[in-house]
Amino acid sequence: MKWIAPAMAYLAVGLGLLFHSAFGALVGFHAAIILSLLIARPNIPFSILWKNTNIKWIVLSILLCGSSGIALYLTWGRFSFASDLSSQIEALGLTSSTWIPFIAYFALVNPFVEEYFWRGYLGSEAKSLHVSDFLYSGFHGLILIGKVRGDAVLFGLSMLVLAGWFWRQIAREDHGLLAPLLGHMAADFTILMVVYSITS
Repeated sequence: MKWIAPAMAYLAVGLGLLFHSAFGALVGFHAAIILSLLIARPNIPFSILWKNTNIKWIVLSILLCGSSGIALYLTWGRFSFASDLSSQIEALGLTSSTWIPFIAYFALVNPFVEEYFWRGYLGSEAKSLHVSDFLYSGFHGLILIGKVRGDAVLFGLSMLVLAGWFWRQIAREDHGLLAPLLGHMAADFTILMVVYSITS
């Protein structure tokens, strides 16, 4: 069941995008993960999401991951986005009235679900790259394909593999998920705010 769970999450995202709903993709993704966890019943307490043993990991995670939105803003012109990116985003249901609730849900809820799933349930103590780092990165490809050029998709996926590895290493060193969780929140928020501000 453990390695079927990511396939269910990928399927949920794909269906949401197929039906042109960003909210549907995100909520379906979360529902698939939660269903997988309810079936698997992992022996990992939810309290691990609040566990931190050294404040330096929180500071490092927030500063480094929060800068991802700034980096995207500064390098936006170097990426070859689809000429109709704004209309593609609007076609997914992200309009002036839904963008802000989407960003709030994505930045405040998504990191809890993802960190418990990818770094908790599917995590590993390995110092090298692990299959879960690639699986975490991969589903983002469903979102990026068709919106940026192929080389930009590969670059984005590579950065996400590194992000997954980085958060997993922090979790390993810190014996908890609070630092990765807060860094994930910072990354999600800053990246989405840049996309919103530029495409709206």
